Amino acid sequence: MKKYLPRLADDELRLRLEAFGATLIVGPKWCGKTTTAQQVAKSSISLQNSDMLASYQLSGETKPSLLLAGEKPRLLDEWQVVPQLWDAVRHEVDSSQSKGLFVLTGSNAVDETKISHTGIGRISRMKMYPMSLFESDESNGTVSLTDIFAGAPAIEAHSDLSVEQLIFATCRGGWPSSLDITSDRAKLLVAQDYVDGICQTEISSVDGTKRDVSKTRVLLRSYARNVATLAKNSNILADINANGATLSVGAMDSYINALERLFVVEDIPAWCPAIRSASAIRSGKKRLFVDPSIAVASLGVEPQYFWQDLKTFGFMFENLCARDLKVYSQKMGGALSYYHDRYGLEADFVLHLKDGRYALIECKLGTTEIEQGAQHLLKLQQLLQQHNEGDVQCPLALPSALIVLTGGQISYRRADGVYVIAIGCLRD
Repeated sequence: MKKYLPRLADDELRLRLEAFGATLIVGPKWCGKTTTAQQVAKSSISLQNSDMLASYQLSGETKPSLLLAGEKPRLLDEWQVVPQLWDAVRHEVDSSQSKGLFVLTGSNAVDETKISHTGIGRISRMKMYPMSLFESDESNGTVSLTDIFAGAPAIEAHSDLSVEQLIFATCRGGWPSSLDITSDRAKLLVAQDYVDGICQTEISSVDGTKRDVSKTRVLLRSYARNVATLAKNSNILADINANGATLSVGAMDSYINALERLFVVEDIPAWCPAIRSASAIRSGKKRLFVDPSIAVASLGVEPQYFWQDLKTFGFMFENLCARDLKVYSQKMGGALSYYHDRYGLEADFVLHLKDGRYALIECKLGTTEIEQGAQHLLKLQQLLQQHNEGDVQCPLALPSALIVLTGGQISYRRADGVYVIAIGCLRD
């Protein structure tokens, strides 16, 4: 049995089981949901077991409670195969008035006609992502995001990741199954196969709507070409139709919605503080994948390609930073947005916490861009301060941290207070 690499979601799962009768783990396929659930489960049942499938489905039709019997917490893996289990779990939680009874994992391809209750208050939903660099043992974790938010007065750390290693980690992605594969070429096949599966089966099975394989591939390529940008739907549609596919606006929206339900794409919204006129702040969504390797595999390129095109890799790097920031901030209730105005002032990410604190973040692959990123953040902070001086009735909270995330190797705090952090040093 291969060694389990701890996930930052482990603590959140235990906390949710303490608070709720059941927890549903959602997230992209292959991100490790089942393996994480197995760490707390005392019994389990895999509903996709082909030898038992007919028997399980019959039990679901006649007496689904039979499938719930077992020591608790009980893992119901791929529960959607027997959708009646949802209401059975809800009823069991109501009847027993106990916590931590069940963990459910599976996809969003569910026959909702066989579910009568949302499960709110009984079944908690917890999201998982592919592994961060810290979880895959590629970030040494010498800089804590929690400490940064607490105002760490000084940091001094060194990343062990070279640019070539960072490129490879981005192309390989955070898929747990890729980490125990021996050869680098074989590791890259995991993301490629993931994209193939999305195009050939998952895009249609998620809601029972038949979708074209080749059009899905073209859409994913277009998304990948626009990753970490504010490309409008009209621009993506034009790119799709210019590259051998024909989609209507409605059809493209349907495809994108399916990819969102599958946790393949996960765009982030704009942050619109009252420091500029509403027309000055760009409000479209920033295009991102749940893992940068999906973008790379959709483009059909390998790590060596980016050795000669670091400009394009910069966009993939930004997507990598988004994934890791989501993972690291999850237990703090983190949510990502971005800021960009028509004057060219930007923050690639604004990381908001539930307690109201937030950080302004710029992603700069190379060290030569650090100064530009830092000046953007300082200017944005200055605008917030000026707003508060002019509007004392409705002041805006100032950022708890200004951060430039880099692909370099040195982490430190500048004299002006801006943190420069190598992504290969960061952890939660």
